[in-house]
Amino acid sequence: MPELPEVETVRRGLMELIVGRKVRGVKHDNPKSFPNEDSDIRQFLIGAKIITVRRRAKVLLIDLSTQYTLVIHLKMTGQLVFRAEAVAFGAGHPNDSLVGKLPDKSTRVTFTFTDNSHLYFNDQRKFGWVRLMPTVEVPNIDFMRRVGPEPLEADFTADQFAERFLRRQKTTIKAALLDQTVIAGVGNIYADESLWGAKIHPSRRVESLTKKEFKKLYTELRNVMNLAIEKGGSTDRNYVNAEGRKGSYIDFARVFRREGQPCSRCGTTIIKTRAAGRGTHTCPHCQVLE
Repeated sequence: MPELPEVETVRRGLMELIVGRKVRGVKHDNPKSFPNEDSDIRQFLIGAKIITVRRRAKVLLIDLSTQYTLVIHLKMTGQLVFRAEAVAFGAGHPNDSLVGKLPDKSTRVTFTFTDNSHLYFNDQRKFGWVRLMPTVEVPNIDFMRRVGPEPLEADFTADQFAERFLRRQKTTIKAALLDQTVIAGVGNIYADESLWGAKIHPSRRVESLTKKEFKKLYTELRNVMNLAIEKGGSTDRNYVNAEGRKGSYIDFARVFRREGQPCSRCGTTIIKTRAAGRGTHTCPHCQVLE
């Protein structure tokens, strides 16, 4: 599943390309992928102009001039690919749909704009979806009610970050980081990277962390996520752009997928174990389980 930086990369790309375009038509092949009433599609989607593209955690939100929103979850194998004359952009599962002729057998939804450009939602495994709903109702979706704050928001402070973990005092810090109700959008890669940066063992209990350690973890998490966004994401097995270029953050990773290699900080061999049910990368010297 994509992590926050991958979805943010998609958002920024679409923001540059589809805002201001007007929807002329839409086709879909699977009601699970596009669970919307025909009457709503005719009234609130066809003829609507794209106002903006937002993101909440790992969910994309395309706001329309009709005060409706397309809520999009890519899940495991989703793709969004925009095609226009001499313009192409896309991100998602790295099969040929990103760079091949569209629509193809994995195309679930095709949006056609009045200038004859297209936005394709492809999904091999059919777990992703595109829902059309009133913009005012988006915050009432169960997921939106439960998800934690965005870690990169300018007004989200280190003290607020630490407070979010009070509900998970008895669990491990990595499990708490991965809990989307605590903090939004943190996945396995960025949990490992930020814990290494803060010199915190992923299996330590939340209650054992000091205020100083939480502040360091907050700083490291924001740094690695911002760098990943700058590099176009990190899950290079799952996310590439329309020209087939992979996200490059993984090339700069300091601990993730570096098992057997020396720690860049102390030279100790990086190991891979399991924590919070996930493959976990640590330096046994820098990150001590106290």
